Amino acid sequence: MSANPPLSARDKRLKFRELLDRKTITVMPGGFSPVYARIAELSGFESFFIAGSQVSAFLLGVPDNGIMGLRDVVDHARHVASSTNIPIFVDTDTGFGNAVNVHYTVQECVNAGIAGIQIEDQEAPKKSSTSAGRRCISMEEAVGKYRAAVAARNELDPTFVICARCDTLGAENGGFEETIKRCIAYVKEGGADFVWLNSIESREQVKEACERIPAPVLTIWGGPEPAPTPEEYEKLGLRIVLYPVIGATAGMQAAWHLFNDLRQRGKPALDDWAAGVRASPYGAIQLKTVVNSAKVREIEDAFLPDSVKRDYDNTWGHATPLGEKNL
Repeated sequence: MSANPPLSARDKRLKFRELLDRKTITVMPGGFSPVYARIAELSGFESFFIAGSQVSAFLLGVPDNGIMGLRDVVDHARHVASSTNIPIFVDTDTGFGNAVNVHYTVQECVNAGIAGIQIEDQEAPKKSSTSAGRRCISMEEAVGKYRAAVAARNELDPTFVICARCDTLGAENGGFEETIKRCIAYVKEGGADFVWLNSIESREQVKEACERIPAPVLTIWGGPEPAPTPEEYEKLGLRIVLYPVIGATAGMQAAWHLFNDLRQRGKPALDDWAAGVRASPYGAIQLKTVVNSAKVREIEDAFLPDSVKRDYDNTWGHATPLGEKNL
């Protein structure tokens, strides 16, 4: 698989806005790394989410409790955005403070090349969106933060997307009506481009929210299983269904299984794992494909003088567990 010509940050922001404007559902997977974002792109997804909980866990090894800072997120997001041609949507928690902090958060994120960010209305230090103990700031303060975000965005690139995430469902003094009231204010008064309605609990709530909120709605499901299918969500009026941690969670569970199996059984565990990957209807994904290793050879061939070019014909690597030889 060859990489397509790189798109500019503005082009990717416009693509993100196209996803928001169309009436069909967008399924957005999430994770934390450039590798997962590229896998999403190669799999045919049109956007990718960098989840704050996964950055906290997989890069810092800490809970999703507002411990990571702006630099942790922005520097990492820049790597992800530069490795893909699909829009990257980033979790920036509470914006790392009040409206002043939000101003600088937005401008740093615009300069990092990502397509958009979500800023939640939780009180700092925040809690994971799926956890108990959440508390939200006043609606008035939250509206001010979103206005600050929009103003900071407009100074640099108006195509950058601002999402207001409402966390009052399941939070202290929260409820569905309070949530809808806030979401409407975040759009009409705060100027947010779309809203993230967090942990919604019923199909009826999804439908009502999409009818009453004057902007596209994104959600993650917080109700009983089975959750709605993407087709159901589309009929209910939802614009984006987000699976924020699916990539990282799948990788973690696979590693947990294989590490334990390797410790118990040794080499047969690796053989069985490789056989299972080869038997997949989707085949094996090679890291060299994901990171576009072929680009290195292209640059060498185009710009290195013959006297310093590498001898690829008479040197070699070794085969990977999946049988592909590293040349």
